[in-house]
Amino acid sequence: MIYLYFAVLIVSFAILFKSAGFFVDGACGIAGELNISKMVVGIVLVGMATTAPEFGTSVIAAILGHPEIALGNAIGSVICDDGVALALAAIVAPTAILINCRILKTAGLFLISIDILAYILARNGTIGRMEGVLFLIILCLYFIFILRKQRYSISKDERKGDALSCKEENLTDSKLALLKKPIFLFSVGIIGVIITCRAIIWASVHIAEYFSISKAIIGLTIIAIGTSLPEISTCVTAALKGEGEIAVGNIIGADILNVLWIIGVSSIANPIRVELKIINFAFPFMILIVITMLVAMRIGCRLGKIKGLVLLGLYFLYLYLTLRFFT
Repeated sequence: MIYLYFAVLIVSFAILFKSAGFFVDGACGIAGELNISKMVVGIVLVGMATTAPEFGTSVIAAILGHPEIALGNAIGSVICDDGVALALAAIVAPTAILINCRILKTAGLFLISIDILAYILARNGTIGRMEGVLFLIILCLYFIFILRKQRYSISKDERKGDALSCKEENLTDSKLALLKKPIFLFSVGIIGVIITCRAIIWASVHIAEYFSISKAIIGLTIIAIGTSLPEISTCVTAALKGEGEIAVGNIIGADILNVLWIIGVSSIANPIRVELKIINFAFPFMILIVITMLVAMRIGCRLGKIKGLVLLGLYFLYLYLTLRFFT
């Protein structure tokens, strides 16, 4: 029977990966046809779409009464994003990835701050609904700050052009016709994410019970790797094409959303309660790998192969320690 659970898990991850791709394409297509700002698309739609597997899995797990899977998936995904996705991007990139250290300073400080805040709030073994609401408020303030900062960097002519184009656009029959494909992709993607996330949780719970290990550990390892596939593929593809900054932006954005968006909504759906020994292992290691990533990028404002290998090595250390102490 255990082979069936693993088979369901592998097939579900493959379908989830494809569904997330449809979701991203659909979201971007709808935004493009409706003349929604590309910045809004990048920060809100694409950012949330690429973390759709983590979000769907965590929230559904919380609703079904497995909040420890929800937390493990979110924290494990941050560690996997930094230690695998970004590490591989740095390793396969033809040249060292150049980093905008001015932007890194702001985003990096914010990321470390919310990680530490989440750890402090989780030190009692519970992340309740009020903490979840706080995370979502912070996320909204973060979006507002980024969008306002971007608005001031756009020239007046560009803003006028955007305003005129928005006024002239109407939802004509031809516009509705153009929207059919992205709406279809968006719908198929979100349905696929919901169904496959349910299958992933079902298989994961049975695997945890079969091996008599914590559901949180399954979330921190197997589920986190599977739901991080969109970030891994995006980072590696961007790096191979010489667009390393896209990889860096994608990972920092995903890390922020994993903490504020995914843990926030999951804890509102069902307060998260996890053993303190897991909390005191997972959160410090997440903070460690995030700080290592940010320091590596800050040194010389570039991320090369050696730094990528260091991050990958940290991830393997994380897997070893997780299996060593919790299985």
